[in-house]
Amino acid sequence: MVSKLTSPILLSTITFLITSLLFISGCSTAEQTSDQTTPQQTAQTIERQQQNHAEMERVFWERVQQSRMNFTQADIDFMTGMIGHHAQALIMSRLAPENGASSSIQTLAGRIINAQSDEIYLMQRWLRDRGQPVPIVNIDGLMLNIEMEMPEGDHNDHRVHDMQMDHDDHDAHADMDHNDMDHGMGMMHDHSNMPGMLTQAQLEELAAAHGTEFDRLFLTFMIEHHRGAVIMVEELFAADGAVSDTESFELASGINAEQVTEIERMKLMLENID
Repeated sequence: MVSKLTSPILLSTITFLITSLLFISGCSTAEQTSDQTTPQQTAQTIERQQQNHAEMERVFWERVQQSRMNFTQADIDFMTGMIGHHAQALIMSRLAPENGASSSIQTLAGRIINAQSDEIYLMQRWLRDRGQPVPIVNIDGLMLNIEMEMPEGDHNDHRVHDMQMDHDDHDAHADMDHNDMDHGMGMMHDHSNMPGMLTQAQLEELAAAHGTEFDRLFLTFMIEHHRGAVIMVEELFAADGAVSDTESFELASGINAEQVTEIERMKLMLENID
């Protein structure tokens, strides 16, 4: 389970805000001790307050920007990998309406699509804010294509990594990825070996199922898929120096809580299938 229960940057930000509020309160108290003030003194007081507010706001956003630079390769790998991991959950969930899933499964699938689409956007923004290559998700049926958006000023071409692969060509794709990375081409690493990821054969099996058979298979596969995401979060929190900024902490811990809750819900749903 997640071991880092607090974020150092979050605590620092809270301390800063409390100190700022106490400072403002002190200024207000001092100003109220004078019963008689001229319009000029009042204007000067307001101006000082505005200047203080502007300075505190500047310092706050400066610290926010500094915190964004406090990340590790483990953070980058997690965000990059989890985008692809979430994208496969979208492929699975989009099958529910067209494959005659029960209303409860369709509701679950809709919830997964909404939550994980939002998280993909947040992880893309996290990477973009830190000048990292950003995976752009393109889904076509059971095929997942990832195009890497390179940081501004990087003149490398965008490259596409085809996620629809069989075990036979897995090694060839993996070798291609490593070679391209060596040449700075910005290729996406292979996602198929991440915990919980379905094989192409499993995706096709799910796509061929209907009704109750689809419900049972969807829950079985999605439970394992969610467990894989939990493992990825645990590995991130175990990495030295990782999740040290507020945004990465909130993203990773939120994903963990969501996945764990849905695993328990899906286990109960699976038990109740006739």
